[in-house]
Amino acid sequence: MVDASADGLGVAVVGFGWMGRVHTQAYTRVPHHYPDLPLRPRLVTVAEEVPGRAEQAAAQFGFASTTRDWREVAADPRVGAVSITAPNFLHREIGVAMAEAGKHIWIEKPVGLTSADARAVADAVAAAGVQGAVGFNYRNAPAVETARELIASGEIGTVTHVRVRLFSDYAAHPEGALTWRYERQRGGSGVLGDLASHGADLARHLLGDIASLTADTAIFVPRRARPTGATAGHSRAAGGELGPVENEDYVSCLLRFASGARGVLEACRVSVGEQNNYGFEVHGTRGAVLWDFRRMNELGVSRGTTYQDQPVSTVYVGPGDGEFGAFQPGAANSMGYDDLKVVEAHRFLRSVAEGRPYGATLPDAVRSAAVLDAMARSAETGAWVDLREAP
Repeated sequence: MVDASADGLGVAVVGFGWMGRVHTQAYTRVPHHYPDLPLRPRLVTVAEEVPGRAEQAAAQFGFASTTRDWREVAADPRVGAVSITAPNFLHREIGVAMAEAGKHIWIEKPVGLTSADARAVADAVAAAGVQGAVGFNYRNAPAVETARELIASGEIGTVTHVRVRLFSDYAAHPEGALTWRYERQRGGSGVLGDLASHGADLARHLLGDIASLTADTAIFVPRRARPTGATAGHSRAAGGELGPVENEDYVSCLLRFASGARGVLEACRVSVGEQNNYGFEVHGTRGAVLWDFRRMNELGVSRGTTYQDQPVSTVYVGPGDGEFGAFQPGAANSMGYDDLKVVEAHRFLRSVAEGRPYGATLPDAVRSAAVLDAMARSAETGAWVDLREAP
C-alpha cells in the first residue's frame, strides 16, 4: 500500500473540470487552515483527457507531472491519495481501480450511476483497507453542524417534518450544451444525482434513515444542442445539432423517516430566478431550525415554550461551531463554498493520517444512492418504495 513519505502525501487529481480545480485549491489551502495536521498533501500528478487542460493545471498549481490516462495514476508509486472528479460514468471504474492499487480516494458524489456503482467502490475501499471520502460538502457548513446538534439535543422537541430544497438555474438556459450530464449512459440520472443526492444526504445527516418514499420527476427542457468541442462546467452550444435530454430536470419527493418524521425533498436544475437556492426547514414539537445556503453562516432558530407566535432568531455561527474557527476568528465573519471543500480535504487527510474515517464516507454515498434509486423507481411506477427492503 502506498502511504505518506517524509515529504508529504502524494496526491493526484483525476478529471480537471471545475470540481477538479476546487479539490486542488483545497489541498493547497489545508496547511494554512489546519497547521497541526501531521500529513501535508503534495501535488504529484493530474489526469485529464482534454488536450492541454492537464498542462494548464500543472502550470497554475504546480503538479509535478501530467497525463491523459488515469490508469497511469493508479500505477504511479508517488501517489498515495487520489481525488476523483471525472464524469459520473467513470466513477466506478476509476474508484475501484484506485482502491485496488492501494490509493486512498476522495470521490465526488454521486459515486457512479447507481447504488450498485457506489457499493462497488465502497466494497473496494473496504477490501483494500484504504480511506474513502465523498463530496457531500453541504453537511460541512458550521450552521448545518450546529443544526444537527440542536436537533439531536432535543432543543426543538421531537422532529415532526422537514423540507429540503435544492433549486438552481445552471441548466435553465435553452442553449445549454447537451453534455454527458444529460445522457443516461454517461450521466445516469439528472438532477437526482447532481442535486438530490445532496438533499438525501442532508436529510439523513439531520434526521436519520429514510424508511420509504414516493417521487415524481419531469423534463422541462427536452432538447439541447450538442457541443462542437470540449466543454467545462455548464457551457452553451447555440446552433449545434439538437439532441434529446434523457434524464430529469426536476424531482419532488415525499419522505417517511424511520423516526416517524415526514419530509419533502424537491430539486430542480432549470429554476429560472433561483441561483443555488439550497436549504432546509426542520420543524419539531417545540421549535424549528432553518438554513439557507445563500446565507451560509446564519441559522434561523425558534425554541422555547411559547408554541404559538414563537419568534425565529437569527444565529450567526462562530468559533466553536463546526470548523468555523479554522477560518475566521469571530462570529458573523463569512465562510464560502470553497471553504467547505477545505474542511472536506482536511477530514479526508485526517482519515488517512489516523487510519479511521472522518466526515462523509463511501457508506454514506451508498445510502444516498439507494434513496436516489428508490426515487427513480417510484417515479416510474407511481408507488411508494420501502427502503427497508433495499439490499
